[in-house]
Amino acid sequence: MITILVVEDDTKLNFIVSKKLGEEGFEVKRAENPIQAFDIMEKVDMIVSDIMMPQMDGYEFAREVRSFDDKMPILFMTAKDDIASKKKGYDIGIDDYMVKPIDLVELVMRVEALLRRADIATEKQLQAGNLV
Repeated sequence: MITILVVEDDTKLNFIVSKKLGEEGFEVKRAENPIQAFDIMEKVDMIVSDIMMPQMDGYEFAREVRSFDDKMPILFMTAKDDIASKKKGYDIGIDDYMVKPIDLVELVMRVEALLRRADIATEKQLQAGNLV
């Protein structure tokens, strides 16, 4: 099963996003800040993260993740809608960027696309003979 870590300090939004991803068949881990995220991110296949959070912002979090994992798909989900913020995220190495308010169906489509491009979706499949 594919595991997605949702890092979002808005408890309600964190719950809504996590619930939707869970309904789509993903295992979801939740953190309300990057410090919590580092404690639970073992065996995570993808990260969906806010930028503006307490203790450490999403940019610093993504930079830290990139320092030990350059392949992990990272999607920013944030209220910051200016080009400079987007550029900063992409320069750090994130893979996608969504501006709040987000559409949950679009979020799922983007998550699936990122996992497909990273070949994570196919890595997590089991095969027994002709059955996948």
